[in-house]
Amino acid sequence: MRREGSALQGLGVVFLKELNDHLTSARMLVLQLLVLAVPLVSLYAAIDQLKQSTAEDPFLYLRILTVAGDQLPSFVSFLGFLIPLMSIGLAFDSINGEHNRRTLSRILAQPIYRDALLFGKFLAGLATLTISLVALWLLVIGLGLFVLGIPPGAEEIARSLVFLVVSIFYAGVWLALALLFSIVFRSPATAALVSLGLWLFLAMMWPILAQAVATVIAPPDPRYAAIGLPTPETFEWQQILARLSPGVLYGEVMQVVLNPAVRGLGLVGQLFLPQGAVPNSPVPFEESMMIAWPQMVGLIAGTIVLFVIGYIVFQRQEVRA
Repeated sequence: MRREGSALQGLGVVFLKELNDHLTSARMLVLQLLVLAVPLVSLYAAIDQLKQSTAEDPFLYLRILTVAGDQLPSFVSFLGFLIPLMSIGLAFDSINGEHNRRTLSRILAQPIYRDALLFGKFLAGLATLTISLVALWLLVIGLGLFVLGIPPGAEEIARSLVFLVVSIFYAGVWLALALLFSIVFRSPATAALVSLGLWLFLAMMWPILAQAVATVIAPPDPRYAAIGLPTPETFEWQQILARLSPGVLYGEVMQVVLNPAVRGLGLVGQLFLPQGAVPNSPVPFEESMMIAWPQMVGLIAGTIVLFVIGYIVFQRQEVRA
């Protein structure tokens, strides 16, 4: 039997309904308070430290995002930890919740295809996260302007906008992952536990395991160890394996975009300066974008791959009344 009309018929209805549910739910309120309150404490501590360097630092607003307090991580570190939590909290019961409420078959009995249902749920979650992150970004700029009393420069605004867009991409990866597990597992509790477990594994354990696996694939050369340098082959394999974690990709992008002095992410870029370059001199915005571009593409590709896998699994599932 051939489908009639567009496969995305009803997408707008699903999107608006899900967006309204997200923005008005108690779960969303708790997640927003968590994501807003915790990083802002770190942000205020960073601003307090930077008050004395307003005349010397040309990238003061970028330092606000990356400077850590005496006992608190930086604003970006907090955000990298909380964005996955917020994304998983929005999507872990998107599909299995409909199964358990016996509403999925009723929705699909309407002129709404599975394509529109899945796209609508994903886009509504991503729009909710975008609204929250944009509000947080405006709050950061406004708070910095109010406390420091100086406006940000054009390059600072450009780099902070890239920070905002990449944060949305990063949220999309975990949103797609939680949506996938909500399709695979019928129990919302199982989907939430698997999503959170995978997040914690990739954030805490995988970088250590990547280093161990890299030493097995390419054993360190004692000649490099004698002069205090890592073996290039081992370091390269460690980077390749570690970048399977979205958190590592996000951290590398933030390192380049929010710190104009960074000239590269590889071993050569970190140890050697290009000919004629001045140490600690800022890198032009275009060059920073070129350095971080592979990591940004990796985050986008991860979101697409996870969503496509979930789409294929959902299309093949049986829906019973």
